[in-house]
Amino acid sequence: MKAVIMAGGKGTRISSITTDIPKAMMSIVDTPIIEHQINCLKKSGIDELYVIIGHLGNVIKNYLKDGKDFGIKINYLEETTPLGTAGALYYLKEQLQEDFIFLFGDVFLSIDFNRMIQYHRVKNSDATLFVHPNIHPYDSVLVENDENDRILGIDSKRVARDYDYKNNVNAGIFIFSPKIFDYIKEPIKTDLENNVIIPMIEDGCNMFTYKSTEYAKDMGTPERYYAVNDDYQSGLVESRNLSNKQKCIFLDRDGTINEYMGFLIRKEDLKLIPGVVEAIKKINESEYLCIVVTNQPVIARGEVTFEQLDDIHKRLQTLLGNEGVYVDDIYYCPHHPDKGFEGEIPELKFDCTCRKPNTGMIEQAAEKYNIDVENSWIIGDSTLDIMLGKNANMNSILVGTGQAGLDNKYDVEPTETAQDLNEAVDKIMLRRKYNVKKEKI
Repeated sequence: MKAVIMAGGKGTRISSITTDIPKAMMSIVDTPIIEHQINCLKKSGIDELYVIIGHLGNVIKNYLKDGKDFGIKINYLEETTPLGTAGALYYLKEQLQEDFIFLFGDVFLSIDFNRMIQYHRVKNSDATLFVHPNIHPYDSVLVENDENDRILGIDSKRVARDYDYKNNVNAGIFIFSPKIFDYIKEPIKTDLENNVIIPMIEDGCNMFTYKSTEYAKDMGTPERYYAVNDDYQSGLVESRNLSNKQKCIFLDRDGTINEYMGFLIRKEDLKLIPGVVEAIKKINESEYLCIVVTNQPVIARGEVTFEQLDDIHKRLQTLLGNEGVYVDDIYYCPHHPDKGFEGEIPELKFDCTCRKPNTGMIEQAAEKYNIDVENSWIIGDSTLDIMLGKNANMNSILVGTGQAGLDNKYDVEPTETAQDLNEAVDKIMLRRKYNVKKEKI
């Protein structure tokens, strides 16, 4: 598979740092962003690259040359007139007769592209968009998808967001089939989002999101540039690559993140517990993933529809996103074994493998995100969560919020106890600092 890097932008938002080199040549620890991108592509077997250059493009060309010194063949396409984020691809339609990777040159990343390529091929996708949660979803381009990850629409960052949304951000990393050239029919200024992707969605093309927890951040502002430098030097960037085993802090939802009120059936009633934002921020800044696992029998009982639960989780992600934090994913079990409820959904009333304390949700997350379960944690407010930890062979922390362990469903001891989620995360981070070994549970 070949790759294309769009490196022709002027970088007006980051001009306070540099004006004499293009964004793609800005250094992260003495190495240009574009070289980091090339090294990442090479690890996944990409051996030929097209770089679209424009403003100060000679700086890129003089540095990379033909790519021989970097172990990859590099070709150049120079824009004499700016053609937007997609127009220049018109000139590559003969060279790109098969699926190809497309990157924006200001995205700093560490990605196992082999996983994304495999996903793209299994889905037989015309366009696959890498998406992830980030700390500023309120001013990012969001991608709307269904439960099968099929893309439904694009939520532009130009839209004022006074509504709830999924923190599902377009990261500027794509795999396209040659079908994209049906939407780039002449060499004119073309916007990738508005003139290509949205029309493809409207025409019913086979398009999917590829959700990942891997590191991918744009360098559009000075603050983000300095943050990436810090993350790279700390080792966080490489640790998040899914070719490496991940560690995760799994969180229960009701009573751990949001206030416990029995069964939550209205999104308006979701309230964050004090200290939760600070706790999740610490997880986001660490090498741990942050994934919610929650039993939601209200679905099987007929009290909440799948769409209403989705709205509740949108509210959760919006409240967190407005505070600059995020959860990497949310897994829920909609089943319930007991029958006899008015309005219940019969096909969901059975003993399943995903309902806590069974480990199905943990196993799903572990497969998708390459998680080292034995070196991960579960934090919750009930003995159900602690039993899940035992069944999955994970360490666990029982918090004093919500049910505070008074459900008494299981006679089981947690690895630790904590007043709330914030203290629980502090205890995990302290163990990490002093390299405390995993408890036998």
